[in-house]
Amino acid sequence: MQLGNETHGLFSKCKTVMVVLFCGLAMAACNRQPHVPPQATPEVATVAVAPQNVVLTTELPGRTSPYLIAEIRPQVNGLIQKRLFTEGSDVQAGQVLYQIDPAPFQATLDNALAALGRSEANLPATQARAERFQQAVADKAVSQQDFDDAVAALKQVEADIQYWKAMVETARINLGYTRVTAPISGRIGKSSVTDGAIVTAYQPVALATIQQLDPIYVDVPQSTTELLGLRRRLADGRINNKGTSPSKVSLILEDGTKYPLEGTLQFRDVSVDPTTATVILRMVFPNPNGVLLPGMFVRAVVKEGVNDHAILIPQQAVTRDPKGNPVGLIVNAAGKVEQRVLSLDRAIGDQWLVASGLAPGDRVIVEGMQKVRPGAAVKEVPFDAARKPGAPQPPTSN
Repeated sequence: MQLGNETHGLFSKCKTVMVVLFCGLAMAACNRQPHVPPQATPEVATVAVAPQNVVLTTELPGRTSPYLIAEIRPQVNGLIQKRLFTEGSDVQAGQVLYQIDPAPFQATLDNALAALGRSEANLPATQARAERFQQAVADKAVSQQDFDDAVAALKQVEADIQYWKAMVETARINLGYTRVTAPISGRIGKSSVTDGAIVTAYQPVALATIQQLDPIYVDVPQSTTELLGLRRRLADGRINNKGTSPSKVSLILEDGTKYPLEGTLQFRDVSVDPTTATVILRMVFPNPNGVLLPGMFVRAVVKEGVNDHAILIPQQAVTRDPKGNPVGLIVNAAGKVEQRVLSLDRAIGDQWLVASGLAPGDRVIVEGMQKVRPGAAVKEVPFDAARKPGAPQPPTSN
């Protein structure tokens, strides 16, 4: 019994010691402060805003059309004896394209010439008779009526001569129309008739069509909104025409390549198409190699003017807020991030032209925007546009 009491006492003492030891360890743990490593300052790449001279252009879709176009139609009735050109070839103005059977027109000309000769043959005798009657009537040898008849006969012969001269000229013109010639130089298309076909004067179906392709027109529609905006920018002084030629335009082909030759803006139409609210700009481009064909879709690059104080920033520096407004982050003088709401004019290559929201000297964050928030302190490094995205920044010296 005594042994049991001693064992119970020993167990109680051990329990007390363990409780004291546990409490001591707990207190030591509470007094120990956790070690938190210092947070590193986020690093961002920035570009400094600097105004520069930029030539502003507008890219507009358009379509090519022939500089000259002529539909070949016969001017007399007849039978096509021969087609004298190769389809799809270049022809010169005055070149004979079709030969219509000239025999009936030659016969008409010969008949008119014969009638003219007969009238001219009667003229001397009739004229002499009228002169004799004039002297005789003065001497009272013939009556006044006989003299009047002689004068009338002379005038009739003279009128017949003029009539048959006109008939000869008409017959000669119609005979010339049997040789259907090219009114302009250019490239001729396919023929709608073959040898032996009967044609009529001024028929609705053209025999062939000639198109002059060098130079060539480019017709481009421009919206009235863009036109008014351009005039407003010129009036406000945001752009000017100094150092540029607004009449010079360039061209981008359907496959995205640039046309090597520069064109000229001829005129801007004075009326607005009510269905599309656009005006037509007509341009002329040289086309010596025939690269441009009628009906091709192209994009014309029209020079608006020069912005002497243009602010350009990389496109990746601009994001959108929940409302869709373009915003950018800058590093202020205190080295902290500041958000700016921007107004963008247009994209120029891989950059945005900023109309408002930035000032010269502002340092715009281009990379590292995901790691920072407005008001946060950041470490700046210069932005390298040639560096591939995701590549490490080069080491900077402090």
